[in-house]
Amino acid sequence: MSNAVAQDSCTLTQREIESGRRLAAAMFGIGKQQAKLMIKMSKAGVDKSAIILLKTLAAQGPIRLSALAAAVHSDPSTVSRQVAALVRHGLVVRQADPADGRASVLVPTDEGLNLLEEQRRRLGIALAKVVQGWDPDEVDRFLAMLERFVVDHERALPEMINECATARSEGEN
Repeated sequence: MSNAVAQDSCTLTQREIESGRRLAAAMFGIGKQQAKLMIKMSKAGVDKSAIILLKTLAAQGPIRLSALAAAVHSDPSTVSRQVAALVRHGLVVRQADPADGRASVLVPTDEGLNLLEEQRRRLGIALAKVVQGWDPDEVDRFLAMLERFVVDHERALPEMINECATARSEGEN
């Protein structure tokens, strides 16, 4: 364990650490379920990376490829290949950057936005079925807490990457 992780764990209570473990297990379970769903969607012709990139472009507006790569926490060369496929399929277009005509920005097409909206609709219906038997107030509380968690998770992500995704050094146990 790195010194930073060991130091941080000293400021947490056992209950907080156990809550973190439970949360990690729940997130891992959801991740496995999402991976299975994404495989099935991919076989049906809907690529996960396409949806992520379209969603980001729809939310952030016209942006350069480098900004898109940073927004999705991915390598620019990987995003470049993915964007090329979106352009080939008519889901994204490149336009001259208004701030610098030598550069280009990426913009989702109407077809791309329609695909994104259709996927959101389908996923929304599928997830509504998951909580259909819940009390509406429970759903509202769950969503409020989950939305708060997503914001906090995004803010903590750089530190989490530093602590959790750092390769162990040779002498470390």
